[in-house]
Amino acid sequence: DNNVFTQIGLIVLVGLSAKNAILIVEFARELEFAGRSPLQAAIEASRLRLRPILMTSMAFIMGVLPLVLSSGAGSEMRRAMGVAVFAGMIGVTAFGLFLTPVFYVLMRKLTGNRPLKQHGEVPHVEAFVSADNTVPHGAGGGALPAPANKLKDL
Repeated sequence: DNNVFTQIGLIVLVGLSAKNAILIVEFARELEFAGRSPLQAAIEASRLRLRPILMTSMAFIMGVLPLVLSSGAGSEMRRAMGVAVFAGMIGVTAFGLFLTPVFYVLMRKLTGNRPLKQHGEVPHVEAFVSADNTVPHGAGGGALPAPANKLKDL
């Protein structure tokens, strides 16, 4: 069934899948700044973001379950959107967790692994570094990256 409600559900899926991919890529970039290779950074970023992505996705899937199971007046509309979003979110989560790191590494190889430019501070990697500047088990690379210069007022 491809009606306006299904299409709205697909737009929601695009937004949620983009959010999940951005989380993984953002952490992978920060881990590269901390000294990891693109492959190591992508794997570690996927591992670090697995639980939050799964929790968000499962909460969303359980939230649309009443739409899938609806009955009564107007249930056709609710069911059309619910089924599209319910099944789509399962697929988007499964494929996104595996394909986002793959595409990150492929794009880094296609660009010749040229050095990344740092914009702003790197708060996420700092969260995984203890006070003595060592990294807890599996949470990033060596020392902290130097923060970027602040933008001057125009």
